[in-house]
Amino acid sequence: MPLPDLLAVLMVVAICGLLMAGYPVAPTLGGVSLAFALVGHALGVLDLGLIGALPQRIFGVMTNSVLLAIPLFIFMGVMLERSRIAEDLLETMGRLFGTLPGGLGISVVLVGVLLAAAKGVVGATVVTIALITLPTMLRHGYDKRIATGTVAATATLAQILPPATVLVLLGDQLNNAFQAAQLEKGIFAPESVSVSDLFAGALGPGLALVALYILFLVAVAILRPSAVPPIADGRSGDFTDVLRALIAPVLLIVVVLGSILIGLATPTEAAAVGAVGAVLLAALRANATYWPVALCLGAFAVLMLLRAALDLHAGAGFALALIVLAALAAGLLFALRAVQRAGTLGATLAKTTQMTSMIFTILVGATLFSLVFRGLGGDDMVHRALADLPGGAAGAILAVMLAMFLLGFVMDAFEIIFVVVPIVAPPLLQLEGVNPVWLGIMMAVNLQTSYMHPPLGPTLFFLRAVAPPEVTTRDIYVGIIPFVLIQLAMLLVLWFVPGLATALPRMLYGGA
Repeated sequence: MPLPDLLAVLMVVAICGLLMAGYPVAPTLGGVSLAFALVGHALGVLDLGLIGALPQRIFGVMTNSVLLAIPLFIFMGVMLERSRIAEDLLETMGRLFGTLPGGLGISVVLVGVLLAAAKGVVGATVVTIALITLPTMLRHGYDKRIATGTVAATATLAQILPPATVLVLLGDQLNNAFQAAQLEKGIFAPESVSVSDLFAGALGPGLALVALYILFLVAVAILRPSAVPPIADGRSGDFTDVLRALIAPVLLIVVVLGSILIGLATPTEAAAVGAVGAVLLAALRANATYWPVALCLGAFAVLMLLRAALDLHAGAGFALALIVLAALAAGLLFALRAVQRAGTLGATLAKTTQMTSMIFTILVGATLFSLVFRGLGGDDMVHRALADLPGGAAGAILAVMLAMFLLGFVMDAFEIIFVVVPIVAPPLLQLEGVNPVWLGIMMAVNLQTSYMHPPLGPTLFFLRAVAPPEVTTRDIYVGIIPFVLIQLAMLLVLWFVPGLATALPRMLYGGA
């Protein structure tokens, strides 16, 4: 093996080893990459001038308008969690379905879908759903294995259901890889793959997984009703109460996702609307003052009408837009004041800052790793390895899927997206017949499966940390197995029926 290739392989091995040993991700990526750059320079196989491109790369990351959606989506999810809107949803849904065997479990899945769509981050969703739902399910006599499996599987839907943070980052990385692959093919006017494409592509598989989870719980209710008993007190929920609890968060999610899918807004613009909407919902819960919310909604509606009817860049349209924006800002300030008085705003901002800083710090370390790996010729080595595998494109994709599945045991999804995808995606997308949207959804579902696969799935550790004492690790591991099998079945379906991921993006946007 040539010396540069050997150094590239050793760098990857060193990083994986240190991560498995528990070292922090960002300094590990950056520190090991810098050390191997110095070694490569000393051995005469790497020019240190390559590192000079790092500041420009980081500037490009920080000014990327797509990645700006990350903190906004995180803020939306954390605000909905801290304002306890999720607890209202579970309580009302549980009263509606809980009188049926398995009804409480189905309620957990349905509420989990809304939380996954609202939060978009797996770890936070696991903790939120587990703390809210697991004690309730156990108190009403649910089998511990069924309860823990349902909670863990439902929480990992945040990995695949839009607007998942994973899909935003994966869309950005896949777009770069897709354009690089086309340039390598000699296509100098390359097409792009957007975050909206991945959002549309993930809807079919995500909702299919939800349906399969519910069918599994229905089957358990029929075959083993004692494992998923109805709520003992038999109280039936009022459908009006359910609508009252559901309509606002569901409307928010529909507006955010709908505006992206129909092309009315970019993911970043929709994320901003979602963040403002979450503040308004939290303000409504904090007190009974409706006028700031009504003012914001009214001003937003008027602004949309003005945008469609007038030129807002000059003249009367510009003046009217300023007046409406002032009204919107006034309503939002009063809503923020109500949320701050309720003690929600500070905690939400702190958590959002912490999670956003973690993601972008990893991205900076991964950028340095990518520079050094490419400088050592690692990308060419990966391309040759994948091209030489038996089975052509199918064999190469299977090998990458297996590697990502195994890496998911020891690396976070963000780390895999930042480190692995830029290396393997360009050569895969150069192969004949590989659709970038299908590849992205396969990767997302694969990472979702590895997130909850025993014995090292991160979801299981999150759940273990917040589960009641009577729940053992064995209960969690055994309980998740049926849901892992459902996930693997979904991967097989996507493999043989790629249209499940590509039909909706093609119908909405055309092209790939």
